[in-house]
Amino acid sequence: MKVLSKYDVVIGIDPDVTKSGVCTYLPKEKKISVRSLTFPELIDYVFTISRKRGSDNVLVQIEAGWKRKAHWHLNKRDNARLAAAKGNSTGRNHETGRKIVECLEYLNVNTNEIQPLNKCWRGPDGKITHEELQLLLKARRIEGLPSRTNQDARDSVLIAVETSLIAMLQ
Repeated sequence: MKVLSKYDVVIGIDPDVTKSGVCTYLPKEKKISVRSLTFPELIDYVFTISRKRGSDNVLVQIEAGWKRKAHWHLNKRDNARLAAAKGNSTGRNHETGRKIVECLEYLNVNTNEIQPLNKCWRGPDGKITHEELQLLLKARRIEGLPSRTNQDARDSVLIAVETSLIAMLQ
């Protein structure tokens, strides 16, 4: 894992086919900015920040679900059509993430593919709720969370903020 304390900007990305969750975290100022962006918007946004701040000062953390050994998202009631649809959707999301990495590396942006974070929260399927994220950020005195967020946005905040903290503790 790259040493994150040397970066002025850490961008967390939760890749998705339609709109990816993107969190821009400024560790020294303890501020975040959260948005959902399409693929071309995301590449443009990250490249612009990297150019403004200097590529050595920016790190992009991308959730790399494709690095997991197993991708079994089925339950007992799923029929063949539903199983195929889930597999297709998962594959499309993974490929979006891989293409984000490919484009950003081509543009000489520092990237780091991270394993998906553990699902240990109170929300459905162990995902973090908005309220839990508010408490987490408040405890760390990090500002900037909007009043409402979707799951991709919340995951991107965890990717940017939590992986930064984990790396600093190691």
